[in-house]
Amino acid sequence: MFITTASSHDEAARGADVAVLPVGSFEQHGAHLPLATDALIASAIASRLAADYDLFLLPPVTLGCSHEHADFPGTVSISSSTLAAILGDVLESLAGSDIHRLAIINAHGGNYVLSHVAQEANVHARRVVLFPSSKEWDTAREHAGCQTTASQDMHAGEGETSILLDQCPEVVRGSYREADHRADHRPHLLTLGMGGYTDSGVIGEPSAASAEKGRLLLDAFSAQFKDYLDVLR
Repeated sequence: MFITTASSHDEAARGADVAVLPVGSFEQHGAHLPLATDALIASAIASRLAADYDLFLLPPVTLGCSHEHADFPGTVSISSSTLAAILGDVLESLAGSDIHRLAIINAHGGNYVLSHVAQEANVHARRVVLFPSSKEWDTAREHAGCQTTASQDMHAGEGETSILLDQCPEVVRGSYREADHRADHRPHLLTLGMGGYTDSGVIGEPSAASAEKGRLLLDAFSAQFKDYLDVLR
Protein backbone atom coordinates (compact mmCIF):
# COMPACT_ATOMS: atom_id res chain seq x y z
CA MET A 1 0.00 0.00 0.00
CA PHE A 2 1.36 3.42 -1.01
CA ILE A 3 -0.47 5.59 1.55
CA THR A 4 0.81 5.10 5.06
CA THR A 5 -1.42 3.33 7.56
CA ALA A 6 0.86 4.18 10.50
CA SER A 7 -0.76 5.61 13.61
CA SER A 8 0.44 8.53 15.71
CA HIS A 9 1.74 6.02 18.25
CA ASP A 10 3.65 4.17 15.51
CA GLU A 11 5.41 7.36 14.46
CA ALA A 12 6.18 8.32 18.05
CA ALA A 13 7.87 4.96 18.49
CA ARG A 14 9.72 5.31 15.17
CA GLY A 15 11.12 8.71 16.08
CA ALA A 16 12.18 9.39 12.50
CA ASP A 17 14.27 12.51 11.87
CA VAL A 18 13.44 12.64 8.14
CA ALA A 19 10.02 12.79 6.48
CA VAL A 20 9.38 11.64 2.91
CA LEU A 21 6.82 13.47 0.78
CA PRO A 22 5.77 12.09 -2.62
CA VAL A 23 4.74 14.77 -5.11
CA GLY A 24 3.03 13.91 -8.37
CA SER A 25 0.45 15.41 -10.69
CA PHE A 26 -2.96 14.73 -12.18
CA GLU A 27 -2.47 14.75 -15.92
CA GLN A 28 -2.95 12.69 -19.06
CA HIS A 29 -0.67 9.71 -19.60
CA GLY A 30 -2.00 8.48 -22.91
CA ALA A 31 -4.77 5.92 -23.14
CA HIS A 32 -2.96 3.18 -21.20
CA LEU A 33 -2.06 4.87 -17.90
CA PRO A 34 -4.25 6.74 -15.39
CA LEU A 35 -4.30 10.47 -14.75
CA ALA A 36 -2.84 9.75 -11.31
CA THR A 37 0.28 8.07 -12.76
CA ASP A 38 2.84 10.53 -11.39
CA ALA A 39 1.32 10.47 -7.91
CA LEU A 40 1.37 6.66 -7.97
CA ILE A 41 5.01 6.56 -9.09
CA ALA A 42 6.12 9.16 -6.53
CA SER A 43 4.28 7.18 -3.85
CA ALA A 44 5.87 3.90 -4.95
CA ILE A 45 9.36 5.39 -4.74
CA ALA A 46 8.65 7.17 -1.45
CA SER A 47 7.15 4.04 0.13
CA ARG A 48 10.21 2.03 -0.84
CA LEU A 49 12.60 4.62 0.59
CA ALA A 50 10.62 5.00 3.81
CA ALA A 51 10.62 1.23 4.31
CA ASP A 52 14.30 0.76 3.46
CA TYR A 53 15.53 3.64 5.63
CA ASP A 54 12.84 3.73 8.35
CA LEU A 55 11.61 7.24 7.55
CA PHE A 56 8.32 9.07 8.21
CA LEU A 57 6.16 8.56 5.11
CA LEU A 58 3.69 11.34 4.29
CA PRO A 59 0.67 11.02 1.98
CA PRO A 60 1.19 12.23 -1.58
CA VAL A 61 0.56 15.65 -3.06
CA THR A 62 -1.54 14.48 -5.98
CA LEU A 63 -1.88 17.74 -7.95
CA GLY A 64 1.06 19.47 -9.58
CA CYS A 65 2.04 21.93 -12.29
CA SER A 66 0.78 20.20 -15.44
CA HIS A 67 0.11 23.19 -17.63
CA GLU A 68 1.91 21.62 -20.60
CA HIS A 69 -0.85 18.98 -20.63
CA ALA A 70 -3.75 21.42 -20.37
CA ASP A 71 -5.12 20.59 -23.83
CA PHE A 72 -5.77 16.96 -22.85
CA PRO A 73 -9.05 16.00 -21.09
CA GLY A 74 -8.85 15.28 -17.38
CA THR A 75 -5.67 17.21 -16.63
CA VAL A 76 -5.91 19.41 -13.53
CA SER A 77 -3.12 21.75 -12.40
CA ILE A 78 -2.28 23.98 -9.49
CA SER A 79 -0.04 27.03 -9.82
CA SER A 80 3.65 26.90 -9.03
CA SER A 81 3.08 29.36 -6.18
CA THR A 82 0.43 27.07 -4.69
CA LEU A 83 2.75 24.06 -4.86
CA ALA A 84 5.55 26.05 -3.24
CA ALA A 85 3.16 27.20 -0.51
CA ILE A 86 2.09 23.61 0.20
CA LEU A 87 5.71 22.59 0.66
CA GLY A 88 6.36 25.55 2.93
CA ASP A 89 3.38 24.63 5.08
CA VAL A 90 4.51 21.00 5.28
CA LEU A 91 7.99 22.02 6.42
CA GLU A 92 6.56 24.35 9.07
CA SER A 93 4.16 21.70 10.34
CA LEU A 94 6.86 19.03 10.50
CA ALA A 95 9.05 21.36 12.55
CA GLY A 96 6.25 21.47 15.10
CA SER A 97 6.76 17.73 15.51
CA ASP A 98 10.53 18.24 15.79
CA ILE A 99 11.19 16.83 12.31
CA HIS A 100 13.39 19.29 10.46
CA ARG A 101 14.43 17.32 7.38
CA LEU A 102 12.31 16.49 4.34
CA ALA A 103 12.93 14.36 1.26
CA ILE A 104 10.69 15.46 -1.62
CA ILE A 105 10.11 12.60 -4.05
CA ASN A 106 9.04 14.21 -7.29
CA ALA A 107 7.67 12.19 -10.21
CA HIS A 108 6.54 15.01 -12.51
CA GLY A 109 9.12 16.88 -14.56
CA GLY A 110 6.92 19.97 -14.81
CA ASN A 111 7.11 20.65 -11.08
CA TYR A 112 10.10 22.94 -11.67
CA VAL A 113 9.33 25.06 -8.62
CA LEU A 114 10.38 22.24 -6.29
CA SER A 115 14.03 22.99 -7.11
CA HIS A 116 13.52 26.54 -5.89
CA VAL A 117 11.78 25.32 -2.75
CA ALA A 118 14.73 23.06 -1.94
CA GLN A 119 17.33 25.75 -2.59
CA GLU A 120 15.57 28.32 -0.44
CA ALA A 121 14.95 25.86 2.39
CA ASN A 122 18.65 24.98 2.57
CA VAL A 123 20.05 28.52 2.89
CA HIS A 124 20.63 28.33 6.64
CA ALA A 125 20.59 24.58 7.29
CA ARG A 126 20.33 21.28 5.45
CA ARG A 127 16.60 20.71 5.49
CA VAL A 128 15.43 19.45 2.09
CA VAL A 129 16.55 17.09 -0.65
CA LEU A 130 14.77 16.68 -3.99
CA PHE A 131 14.92 13.17 -5.43
CA PRO A 132 15.34 11.64 -7.96
CA SER A 133 17.19 13.92 -10.36
CA SER A 134 17.71 13.20 -14.04
CA LYS A 135 21.06 11.66 -13.10
CA GLU A 136 19.39 9.13 -10.80
CA TRP A 137 16.82 8.33 -13.47
CA ASP A 138 19.61 7.72 -15.99
CA THR A 139 21.45 5.40 -13.60
CA ALA A 140 18.24 3.56 -12.70
CA ARG A 141 17.30 3.11 -16.34
CA GLU A 142 20.72 1.66 -17.10
CA HIS A 143 20.43 -0.70 -14.13
CA ALA A 144 17.00 -1.83 -15.31
CA GLY A 145 18.14 -2.43 -18.88
CA CYS A 146 15.79 0.12 -20.42
CA GLN A 147 16.17 0.36 -24.17
CA THR A 148 15.27 4.05 -24.36
CA THR A 149 16.89 7.11 -22.81
CA ALA A 150 15.04 9.39 -20.42
CA SER A 151 14.85 12.08 -23.09
CA GLN A 152 13.41 9.69 -25.67
CA ASP A 153 11.06 8.20 -23.10
CA MET A 154 9.70 11.46 -21.76
CA HIS A 155 6.10 10.62 -20.92
CA ALA A 156 3.99 7.50 -20.34
CA GLY A 157 6.74 5.38 -21.83
CA GLU A 158 9.00 2.50 -20.88
CA GLY A 159 10.06 3.76 -17.45
CA GLU A 160 6.76 4.95 -16.05
CA THR A 161 4.82 2.01 -17.45
CA SER A 162 7.37 -0.44 -16.02
CA ILE A 163 7.04 0.91 -12.48
CA LEU A 164 3.26 0.66 -12.60
CA LEU A 165 3.40 -2.84 -14.10
CA ASP A 166 5.47 -3.83 -11.08
CA GLN A 167 3.64 -1.91 -8.37
CA CYS A 168 0.01 -1.77 -9.50
CA PRO A 169 -0.47 -3.66 -12.77
CA GLU A 170 -4.24 -3.40 -12.46
CA VAL A 171 -4.09 0.28 -13.52
CA VAL A 172 -2.12 -0.41 -16.74
CA ARG A 173 -4.25 -1.07 -19.81
CA GLY A 174 -3.10 -3.58 -22.40
CA SER A 175 -3.00 -0.90 -25.07
CA TYR A 176 0.50 0.03 -23.80
CA ARG A 177 1.86 -2.58 -26.19
CA GLU A 178 0.77 -0.49 -29.19
CA ALA A 179 1.13 3.03 -27.75
CA ASP A 180 4.68 3.94 -28.81
CA HIS A 181 5.24 7.45 -30.13
CA ARG A 182 8.63 9.11 -30.51
CA ALA A 183 9.22 12.87 -30.63
CA ASP A 184 12.88 13.17 -29.67
CA HIS A 185 13.19 16.82 -30.74
CA ARG A 186 10.97 19.14 -28.66
CA PRO A 187 12.52 22.61 -28.77
CA HIS A 188 9.32 24.55 -28.09
CA LEU A 189 7.69 22.42 -25.41
CA LEU A 190 7.20 25.35 -23.02
CA THR A 191 5.36 27.25 -25.74
CA LEU A 192 3.45 24.52 -27.56
CA GLY A 193 2.88 22.10 -24.70
CA MET A 194 2.69 18.36 -25.16
CA GLY A 195 0.03 18.77 -27.82
CA GLY A 196 2.64 20.25 -30.11
CA TYR A 197 4.48 16.93 -30.24
CA THR A 198 1.97 14.15 -29.61
CA ASP A 199 -1.68 13.51 -30.36
CA SER A 200 -1.92 10.47 -28.09
CA GLY A 201 -0.22 12.09 -25.10
CA VAL A 202 2.63 9.56 -25.21
CA ILE A 203 6.25 10.39 -25.93
CA GLY A 204 8.25 7.20 -25.50
CA GLU A 205 8.07 3.46 -25.94
CA PRO A 206 5.74 1.85 -23.41
CA SER A 207 5.81 -1.37 -25.46
CA ALA A 208 9.29 -1.98 -24.03
CA ALA A 209 8.02 -1.89 -20.43
CA SER A 210 8.01 -4.83 -18.04
CA ALA A 211 7.36 -5.45 -14.37
CA GLU A 212 10.95 -6.68 -13.98
CA LYS A 213 12.28 -3.35 -15.24
CA GLY A 214 9.99 -1.59 -12.79
CA ARG A 215 11.38 -3.61 -9.89
CA LEU A 216 14.95 -2.89 -10.94
CA LEU A 217 14.21 0.83 -11.29
CA LEU A 218 12.98 0.95 -7.69
CA ASP A 219 15.99 -1.05 -6.51
CA ALA A 220 18.31 1.49 -8.14
CA PHE A 221 16.45 4.46 -6.68
CA SER A 222 16.71 3.02 -3.20
CA ALA A 223 20.45 2.39 -3.51
CA GLN A 224 21.09 5.90 -4.82
CA PHE A 225 19.03 7.60 -2.13
CA LYS A 226 21.54 6.71 0.60
CA ASP A 227 23.90 9.44 -0.55
CA TYR A 228 21.10 12.02 -0.37
CA LEU A 229 20.19 10.88 3.11
CA ASP A 230 23.80 11.10 4.27
CA VAL A 231 24.09 14.66 2.94
CA LEU A 232 20.78 15.68 4.53
CA ARG A 233 21.86 14.40 7.91
